[in-house]
Amino acid sequence: MIQLDFEKTGGLIPAIVQDMKTAEVLMLAYMNQEAFERTVQTKKATYYSRSRRTLWVKGETSGHVQHVHEILVDCDLDTLVLKVEQVGGAACHKGYKSCFFRAVQGGELKTIDQKVFDPEKVYR
Repeated sequence: MIQLDFEKTGGLIPAIVQDMKTAEVLMLAYMNQEAFERTVQTKKATYYSRSRRTLWVKGETSGHVQHVHEILVDCDLDTLVLKVEQVGGAACHKGYKSCFFRAVQGGELKTIDQKVFDPEKVYR
């Protein structure tokens, strides 16, 4: 198995997730060794939830699965870029395509995207 440097950052490494066709950044999540290994084996994005302290497969609840097509590793072996096919059109649990749906404009946060789904209906 590939030896990434999980120890440098306390057991978790950041995973930047991009749409494989457009290169749009969809989200940032974290992986531990087990999440990384499962992602490599299953080709479905699996992350480590820092708040719940457990593994989670993206889309388990919403159906918005991420099929991993390529994994890039940085020079220090402690950061990943996942190029994914985002099923369902949304990566964000708040209903947007990307978790980066707000921009700083004039010192304020402005929503710059439209919701793809209603989270109230998806996450009951």
